[in-house]
Order: sequence, then C-alpha cells, then structure tokens
Amino acid sequence: MRGPDEDVVVREQPAHPHRPAIGITPCETIADYVSSIEAAGGEARVLDGVSPDLRGLGGLLLTGGGDMDPIRYGQCRNVTDYEIQPERDEFELAVTILAIERDLPLLGICRGLQVLNVALAGDLVQDIPTQVVDPVPHRLRTRRDAYAHEVRVRDGRRTAELLRRELGQGTTCLVNSRHHQSSGRLGRDLVVGATAPDGVVEAVERPAARFCVAVQWHPENFWRTGRFLGLFRGLVDAARTT
Repeated sequence: MRGPDEDVVVREQPAHPHRPAIGITPCETIADYVSSIEAAGGEARVLDGVSPDLRGLGGLLLTGGGDMDPIRYGQCRNVTDYEIQPERDEFELAVTILAIERDLPLLGICRGLQVLNVALAGDLVQDIPTQVVDPVPHRLRTRRDAYAHEVRVRDGRRTAELLRRELGQGTTCLVNSRHHQSSGRLGRDLVVGATAPDGVVEAVERPAARFCVAVQWHPENFWRTGRFLGLFRGLVDAARTT
C-alpha cells in the first residue's frame, strides 16, 4: 500500500490533437473537478443543472455533494440526511440515465456513485455510522486531501487498471473520505470495484459499458499531485472514441 509521501507534483500533460469535452454536473466545489479533467487532457464543460442535454459531449463526470432524497430509492428520510436538493436529484438522474442509454463514458465521484447506483435501480445505506458494524472513519473534517482509510481493489476490475500507480504491486491504497452514505443493493449490471475495511463499497463499475466507473472518495482533491489521475485519464481516453 502506498502512502501520501509517494505523491509527486503532476507535470503538464502532453498536447493531444483531440481534447474531448467532458460534461461536469454543477456543485459547490467545482474547481477541483475542472482542474482534474484538464490535467487528464479533456475540455471541462460545467452543465447548467437544468437541461439534461449531452450534445457535443464525449463523457460525463458526476460530482459529489449532499444526500439524495431517499424517496428516489424507496426509503423514508433519515434524521442524518442533509442538503437534500430534489431538483439536483431529478437533473442528475435524468442525465445519468441518458448517458447510460447512449453508452457515454461516465465517471462518478462520491454522490456521483450513489446517483449512478440509484439510476440503475439500486439503493443506499443512508448512514454508515449507525448502519454498518464497526465502521472505519468515512467522514473526515480535516484537510480535503487527508487520508481516512485504505481501500482494497478487486483483481481484474477496471478500477484496478485505473489505479495501477497507486496500487503498485499490491491491491490496496489510501484514500480520502467525506461521506456518510454508500451504495446498498447494487444497481442493475453494476459490480464492486473496491471496498473499505468495514465492507463499505468504495468503487463500482459497469462492465457492459464502454467506460462506467464510480468511486466513493474524492480523487479530484489530488489534481495538483497527480494521485488518482488515472481515473480521469480513463474517462478522457474513453471519450476520445465517442
């Protein structure tokens, strides 16, 4: 398992004749997502959050944020739910379903993983601290790039391929973490890509898709060092063939 001292400053990416446009769902901390896509060789386009229009886009990035309304996956609200935005739920579910129907390359981050799971008829664990036995810390309130726990990546998954640099010769790496929810029942055609030591699902992917991967941590916070850049490069590279 590699530690934080092995991060390096990311170098400017070589010019590429085709910088595919990647649509990014709007959120309060959009800058790091935009920088991550640009560092990976893509052209970042922040969506308007209203019209699920994917014309001209080569890929889609679902960003992090508050909780989804549990009504979207058939549950009642929990007292721990926060920042529920029905309009955002409606927009992101619509744009995710459209991307899946068009087999548009898709990367989900934190809430983005949860949106993907619900869009494919899965559900969520609404509160890890009260619903998971002996949970590890998943919601650190220190630096955004502080490491919370390790994840174990499943052999043979695309997630493992995208995290080659972080995994080295092993199957685990350290990640940051700012979530209290996670996927419960997996959505249609999704498989687990990685888990935390407490069993919480930390990455999912859809093997039937050209590119459809989502992680529960926040790789965008490391764009300055290049850690986890493989996730964004995977999306951008897949978008070049769209």
